[in-house]
Amino acid sequence: MNNDIRARQIAEKLLENDPFSQWLGIQIIDVKEGYCKIQMTLRAEMLNGFGITHGGVVFSFADSALAFSCNNRNNLSLAQDTSINFLKPSKAGDVIIAEAKELHNGRSTGLYLITIHNQQGDQIALFKGTCFRTGKALFEGM
Repeated sequence: MNNDIRARQIAEKLLENDPFSQWLGIQIIDVKEGYCKIQMTLRAEMLNGFGITHGGVVFSFADSALAFSCNNRNNLSLAQDTSINFLKPSKAGDVIIAEAKELHNGRSTGLYLITIHNQQGDQIALFKGTCFRTGKALFEGM
């Protein structure tokens, strides 16, 4: 089986087992080994007291992109260190897209850069994540 096809199957299975990412409304657009692109539409209940998207929602969205990209080789990987920079606000009705790119794929760690854009192409956040690789299979038989 092609590695990218297997990577997509793993990411889809992760989403299937992730009720929080489902609640966010995340849709998988593209997956390759060490890469993923996802999107979601922001809703009114995701806003903070200033009428803009709560930072925790954007962080969680990026964290899901990290999970789908760093686990898609079927090596159970957990977030070890993450950070986010918020660049522009977003609001209800915006469609945001996260693109996770692998910068380093080591035996015990991986480093990923996740950019988050809105539907106009404006970058709204930049997220960096390091994951720890356990060496255990995420899903048996994949």
